Amino acid sequence: MKKFLAMTMALAMALSLTACGGNGANSSAASNGSASSAGASASTPDAAVTTVEEGKLHMSTNAQFPPYEMVADDGSFEGIDIEVAQAIAEKLGLELIVDDMDFDAALLAAQTGKSDMVMAGVTVNEERLEVMDFSDSYANGVQVVIVPEGSDVTLDNLGEKMIGTQRGTTGYIYCSDSVENGGYGEDHVTAYDDGATAVQALLNGQVDCVVIDNMPAQEYVKANEGLTILDTEFTNEDYAIGVAKGNAALLDAINGALAELTANGTLQSIVDKYIPAK
Repeated sequence: MKKFLAMTMALAMALSLTACGGNGANSSAASNGSASSAGASASTPDAAVTTVEEGKLHMSTNAQFPPYEMVADDGSFEGIDIEVAQAIAEKLGLELIVDDMDFDAALLAAQTGKSDMVMAGVTVNEERLEVMDFSDSYANGVQVVIVPEGSDVTLDNLGEKMIGTQRGTTGYIYCSDSVENGGYGEDHVTAYDDGATAVQALLNGQVDCVVIDNMPAQEYVKANEGLTILDTEFTNEDYAIGVAKGNAALLDAINGALAELTANGTLQSIVDKYIPAK
């Protein structure tokens, strides 16, 4: 398996949480009511922190990744990442603006300074560390394999199957890498614009399985009869917030806000809202 650079976990969290694709470039301000009521009151942002738009914090994301980010019935955005971002914005005295786009575009927006940060179940790896900086990890994600019930697919024979993934995600990176690096090669992987399309391809028999993050996988299996998830996890990874390379002031401000939100219980309360303890 291709080795990913480990991150120092500065936040003491016990999260079993879970990357994305999307349509268009829909931009919308997040509702102030989205954030958990446990969030601390807003404070004046550090004078050294500059953002793409004065007084606002632009978050690029891919809102096709439940329960982290998704589109609500009324067209607004909701999910763990949305509410955590809202709480961070309040800490910095800024208005959160959610910019919805496909996953690769969301990463690029943060890299090039078109957005202030990217939150979309983003895993920190060596390749991404070369082009952007990351906050402390705020969640832990598990990649799993969705298969049809009764399938003969196992982790041991994945290299003999056709694997569906979402384009640009770590599932795609892992699986499409060369056999020498622990992957299965591009010939064994079909990439789709989003997880839902990959799952539909599985239902249509176009692929043998789908490698995707656990929490979205749970939602897809729940919504599609005849699918199940292999018992053994594919891999385990940390999620963090990405910012433009060298934007130390913003990164420090985000880390400070995350630390406070962890200490006062806001972060855990947001997680519990979307992933209730069993």
